[in-house]
Amino acid sequence: MITMKILILSTSVGALSSGIGGGVELTIYNLIQEMQRRNHIVKVIAPQGSFFPYADIVEIEGNLHIPAQTQTRDIPTIMPENSVLANMWEYARKVQSDYDILVNFAFDWLPFYLTPFFETAIAHFISMGSLSDSLDQIMGEIARKYPQNLGVYTQSQAKTFPFGDVCQILGSGIDLSIYEFREKADKKLAWLGRIAPEKALEDAVKASEITQIPLLIFGKIQNQEYWQNILRQYPKAPIEYKGFLSTINLQKELGNCQGLLMTPRWVEAFGNVAIEALACGVPVISYARGGPAEIITDGKTGFLVIPDSIDGLVTAIHRLPQINRHDCRQCAEEIYSLTAWGNNFELWLEAIRN
Repeated sequence: MITMKILILSTSVGALSSGIGGGVELTIYNLIQEMQRRNHIVKVIAPQGSFFPYADIVEIEGNLHIPAQTQTRDIPTIMPENSVLANMWEYARKVQSDYDILVNFAFDWLPFYLTPFFETAIAHFISMGSLSDSLDQIMGEIARKYPQNLGVYTQSQAKTFPFGDVCQILGSGIDLSIYEFREKADKKLAWLGRIAPEKALEDAVKASEITQIPLLIFGKIQNQEYWQNILRQYPKAPIEYKGFLSTINLQKELGNCQGLLMTPRWVEAFGNVAIEALACGVPVISYARGGPAEIITDGKTGFLVIPDSIDGLVTAIHRLPQINRHDCRQCAEEIYSLTAWGNNFELWLEAIRN
């Protein structure tokens, strides 16, 4: 494979390592590491305050954008004053000739609109399912003009878009060397993600209250009012908020849990937290919708339950001892290694570049 010069344009909703960007931050971090390991030259443009170890990041000033998942489908396209995204892409326009390919991770209208005006090819990695009518429209136009330039995590995610049949299914991967397998666990559960309404943390808390099995909660509190409502509604639930942890510290805590609960109210594009859990040997209980339904093998690496069913969660929690934790780790090793995912991504970028 010929060495590529890759320019990554990050999400515009928050600085890298802040947790505001959710799973896409981990995806970007892993892509940087894997492409560098393959001797590609990688630079990242991201909002001010961004940081990743060993990453070459150009920090750009400007106002952050509102996450798409917090808005309604029909909201018009709005750009904040002194938009950080506009500033990022203006920088990219100026330096584009120094790179073989640009990779866009912003789930926003602007990068797609700008695509035909750039001379250097742009690969768009779409990190969420369909959330906006105006964004679907502009992405569909780009899909017709550049049918191989749109990548997604899963088939479930692709199906939410009118143009899903042309999306490249790339999956995801993690650095398995930093996730320690633990054969035995304490009698406690985990929930991991952005604390926001679409993640439906309250369902996991309710299941914890019913079973009286402690629930450790990890992640960025994105909606403080939502979090406080949960605390008020379930005062007897045995929950503990552990904060937003680094991957090293997270896997230490996560690995000691019996299972991970995933309770998305929306179509989750993938669910990096699921493969992080599997890498530690932790089975995953998830609603049978979106990306997690493609990751979890029901009865072997966890359980898929009827969406929005608290009873389903409770039943699955009681069945966790049936899962062989070695099967969970094996799944992560065989399907979700950085090498396997890097192969998919590298071939996709090479095809667009040519």
